[in-house]
Amino acid sequence: MTGSRIAAILIVLAVAVWLGSGRFGGAQTEAPVATASVQQPEAQRFRVAVATVSVVPHARRVVLSGRTEADKRAVAMARVAGVIQELHVRRGSAVKKGDVVAILSDEAREAHVLQARARLIQRRQELGARLKLIEQGNLPALQRPQLEAELKAAEAGLAAAEAEREKGAVVAPISGIVNDVPVEVGQALQANANVAEVIASDPMLAVVEIAERQIASIKAGDKAQVRLVTGQSLAGDVRFISQKASPQTRTYRVEIALANLDGAVPDGVTCEVTLSLAPVPATAVPRSALTFSSEGKLGVRVVKADGVVAFIPVGLVEDGPETIWVSGLEQGARLIVQGQDFVREGVTVDAVPANGAAS
Repeated sequence: MTGSRIAAILIVLAVAVWLGSGRFGGAQTEAPVATASVQQPEAQRFRVAVATVSVVPHARRVVLSGRTEADKRAVAMARVAGVIQELHVRRGSAVKKGDVVAILSDEAREAHVLQARARLIQRRQELGARLKLIEQGNLPALQRPQLEAELKAAEAGLAAAEAEREKGAVVAPISGIVNDVPVEVGQALQANANVAEVIASDPMLAVVEIAERQIASIKAGDKAQVRLVTGQSLAGDVRFISQKASPQTRTYRVEIALANLDGAVPDGVTCEVTLSLAPVPATAVPRSALTFSSEGKLGVRVVKADGVVAFIPVGLVEDGPETIWVSGLEQGARLIVQGQDFVREGVTVDAVPANGAAS
């Protein structure tokens, strides 16, 4: 059995050596394998659609959310203590500056006027009589200045009493619409108590907050479009731009004056304000033309004069639903509007005009 195993192993080794030698049944000459070189046909260039762009001054627009605010707001106050005897206004009443809003009780102010007037008459009569005596030499001339001073004091006392009597009438401080009347007839008031709130509704203001990076692009007198949440659309002018930023938001207050003769625009309504900023050089391009470079930069692809594709980074000036305004392109650049995502920088392409893609 041992001899048979040894013989079998030898036979297996011999067969393996024979197969590994690459020869079968005697010496044979290995024929060289002929390799034929096949020449590839020249590849066709990729075709892209281009549009020639123009760089023009573009007035950027910024849309801000704000609210309406009355131009002036003042309170008619009681200047003296008293009881309301007459109330001439109610909520919604239109008043002019100086109109009487309410009448307070007299509180002896008329009596003080009568007293001051009687004292003035007395001083005038005394001055007339004593002047005659001075002219006749019966009184010294040095008394004349004293008598004239007493007369002036009596005149001042009457004026003060009449001014105090006028304080019993509460008048409107500004022209506008009465927004609130927190008092009633018969109510006792102290001095400086609120009687009526008056709002000047013309002009009405649209107030917004603008970012610090945009503050240099607007100025007083610029036009603005205002759309109220109620659906009204109005045109106005920028009247005021704050010179101090809000500490919390770092934004600046901007006021737009709106004509409101009929009072149709109420105070405190939410609105949307569109401001036109200073124009800057920009190019209108289709939104679909935007792409990203291999480094992840936003830009567009253009075809140079020699037909080579180049990537141009751009800055966003104004966004739109279909067309956007960008900066960074040169005048007359051939912008790829179709096929920009299938080519890369440095590739030579065939540029054909885009149908209706002129910018």
